[in-house]
Amino acid sequence: MNDDKSVFRWGGLAGVLGGIVFLFVPIILFGFVPPTPTDPQAVVARFPDVRTAIAAGNFVNFVANVLILALILAMYRPLRATSPAPALFGSALFIVGLAVLLAESSTQIAFDPISNLYHAPGTSAADKATLALIWQATQGIFYEFDTAAILVLSAGIIVLGVAMLKAPVFGKVLGGLSVVLGAIAFVGPFLVGVTSALAAVAFVPIFILLPILWGWKVYRASKAS
Repeated sequence: MNDDKSVFRWGGLAGVLGGIVFLFVPIILFGFVPPTPTDPQAVVARFPDVRTAIAAGNFVNFVANVLILALILAMYRPLRATSPAPALFGSALFIVGLAVLLAESSTQIAFDPISNLYHAPGTSAADKATLALIWQATQGIFYEFDTAAILVLSAGIIVLGVAMLKAPVFGKVLGGLSVVLGAIAFVGPFLVGVTSALAAVAFVPIFILLPILWGWKVYRASKAS
């Protein structure tokens, strides 16, 4: 019982903190990084000026994802008591999605070599044009990872929401809300694309609202245990 209380307490607090920390990701990345230029070479040329902000946003994103991971691990214990199969599959899907996001939370490392070559003395105009194309291809890979992560995370949220319907710790209201938000996030990439500003409206709740709500419920369970 004491072990359960400790897991619920720290996992719940990690979830609440993770949702709050993630609030700073769009603030940093949209507040300190200007809109992406339409000219591919301009995107590469400006990278040294925005690298610090991008690295800071990626680091905050990494911290938030680690905290949310702790929450998901803590949630499995109360969910498996009433819905073992959805609890297991939903947690696994969510963790796989987080793993993809964690793997791409240092994008500046991938772009640094391209930027260094672009700004190196003696780089010809033809080489710069080629590097801009390489940059676009690299960015496309990250877009693919983003889409895959969102789809897997959304599927995990839906399954976890189903598991919550029978779990007294969470209840039908939160379970239903999780299913709805997960479904909205799942169809978002197909309707507007993962890079669209409208997509952020669908994705932000699953990184801010749900971790806070889930974390608070898990934390309260530590008091009731």
